[in-house]
Amino acid sequence: MEAELVKREGIPFAAIPAAGLHGVGLRALPRNITQLARGVIASQKILRGFKPDVLFFTGGFVSGPMAFAGRNIPTLLFVPDIEPGLALKSLARFADRITVSAADSQKYFSRQVTVTGYPLRADLKAWSRSDARRTLGLNDNLPVLLIYGGSKGAHSINLAVLPHLPGLLEMAQVVHITGQSDWETAQSTRAGLTSAQRTRYHAFPYLHEEMGAALASADLVVSRAGASTLGEFPFFGLPAILIPYPYAWRYQKVNADHLAERSAAVIIKDEQLQEELLLVVKDLLENPSKRKAMSAAMRSLAKPQAAQAVAGQLLELGGAGR
Repeated sequence: MEAELVKREGIPFAAIPAAGLHGVGLRALPRNITQLARGVIASQKILRGFKPDVLFFTGGFVSGPMAFAGRNIPTLLFVPDIEPGLALKSLARFADRITVSAADSQKYFSRQVTVTGYPLRADLKAWSRSDARRTLGLNDNLPVLLIYGGSKGAHSINLAVLPHLPGLLEMAQVVHITGQSDWETAQSTRAGLTSAQRTRYHAFPYLHEEMGAALASADLVVSRAGASTLGEFPFFGLPAILIPYPYAWRYQKVNADHLAERSAAVIIKDEQLQEELLLVVKDLLENPSKRKAMSAAMRSLAKPQAAQAVAGQLLELGGAGR
């Protein structure tokens, strides 16, 4: 999926063979080590052709081969989640500089880090609420509930939302980004709604250019707690109901706790979604003052110049004059 997004922006893309070692069984280990070795060779070839002044890593086991191949090149790490993943923890010992989304990440490192915030795409910032609602066909006089689970959707969130749609649509317009795997189910559910309910239900399998419109138009969001929530929700001052993905180590839980501890979000455990989702949404939609306080708390965490701050670090490290 990342390859398509990079190519969509007109940026040259090259894949590197790689595989994980952490938590891998003995049967798969030799194959994965071979993949990493192939990745080092592929990385060396890329480096000979591209001749970079600086390497920029954001995590994942794919970074290992390139980091090894480019070990004599200045390196910048960016930690998108509050807690760094295993790859970033390993690379941190050799990196020249480390940048992070939030100051809470400092406790995971034995050396000084630079807090830049989480970089946002420029087009996300371009939307006003009125333009966003007009683009998505939303009524200006009704609250908007945004529901999404990341770029691929979130099956358990969809399973909890779809049976409760009539109740949710009584309270708000719903912008629901389902992901491709549950798109047909959402369409089938929509067909069973009344005509009045269908006018309030705006479902999409995926949004790219219009994702900023979805965020700008919302009064409340229900989502996973991936790293982007640390940048997008604060920028829009968007109160959040977060459901950390339970099978991704604890990274999403730590992100969610970071926002909840600052009164910007509330957390529902994935296994409690069916019982609690409608009640929590109802409580927040019916309490504008509570949402306003959460919005102010969320907005206080915003670092809208994060992309420029990270770019500045790269230019200093790589040599802006070259």
